[in-house]
Amino acid sequence: MPRRKLIAGNWKMNPPTLAKAVALAKAVVEGTRAATAEASSPGFAILPEVLVIAPAPFLAAVAAVVKGTHVVLGAQNLHPDRGGAYTGEVAGSMLTDLGVRYVLCGHSERRQLFGESPSLVGAKVAAAHRDRLVPILCVGETLDERDQDRTERIVATQLEAGLAGLDAAVVAETVIAYEPVWAIGTGRNATPAQAQAVHHFIRGWLAERVGDLAAEVRILYGGSVKAANAGELMAEPDVDGALVGGASLEAVGFAAIVTAAHAR
Repeated sequence: MPRRKLIAGNWKMNPPTLAKAVALAKAVVEGTRAATAEASSPGFAILPEVLVIAPAPFLAAVAAVVKGTHVVLGAQNLHPDRGGAYTGEVAGSMLTDLGVRYVLCGHSERRQLFGESPSLVGAKVAAAHRDRLVPILCVGETLDERDQDRTERIVATQLEAGLAGLDAAVVAETVIAYEPVWAIGTGRNATPAQAQAVHHFIRGWLAERVGDLAAEVRILYGGSVKAANAGELMAEPDVDGALVGGASLEAVGFAAIVTAAHAR
């Protein structure tokens, strides 16, 4: 059975107001609905899953917009504990109660700007599964690490910590996002061949730990994904979708990325 493509729009700390967030969510629903209708003719692959990952203050409003549609909702972060004296943090159960389905864990910005350790990322992945969320575990190397030929070592270390203690079946339900740090927001992205090489490595790493279930894991590419390059990236056999940053803030372009996924 082919893996279903997942196109995830990470809005990060955007847009600036609730009204604009609601408008963007509505535009994404409408734009990707049209793309789905256009691409549902014979000859197309399984329709991709469309995900918007909104800032925490806007989750409830965006949830109301996407409820009952083909678009699902994601959050950008969670705390590993169920509750407690953690001012400013959000528990997984709170997200689940809002209708959130996915949550990012270990995004490079969280690792670099907020000092999230590999063990903390792993605790968040485990907490997401505990609270009936699907974690998107982000892994990737910096430019210096790539230049030092350490990409596979860095990615393996992040996978090891991020998936620590999980049963094989739970690992299979986790989404992995390869996001080369040097390609995020820079306009410079990995070539399809470069992306495929790391995705292939990730799937091989998973196969050594969970066997045939590795074939079920969706591995997304993230790093300056846009309509112009999405099709080529997702044509690679181990690229199962995209984690889209800046391009997800413009509904027409985001819909074009979703359309590109249909034809793969």
